[in-house]
Amino acid sequence: MAQNGQNLVGGRVKEARTKAQLTQEELSERLAKLNVPIDRAGVAKIETGIRGVLDFELVALAKALGVKTVWLLGIKE
Repeated sequence: MAQNGQNLVGGRVKEARTKAQLTQEELSERLAKLNVPIDRAGVAKIETGIRGVLDFELVALAKALGVKTVWLLGIKE
């Protein structure tokens, strides 16, 4: 995970991707269809906390994974 807990999304992305039975490559392909080019290595870096996520990427990740953006952020509604 990222130092100082800076990446709140990474673990949730991995959890949702795994639950949806998607590979990192398949998630990357879904993101590309949403005009958000994050390659497989980028997805891996997000999941491990090495890379942060921009706001428009968060929205696309939620859509591609079929979850709410607030869930990816760990916010309880």
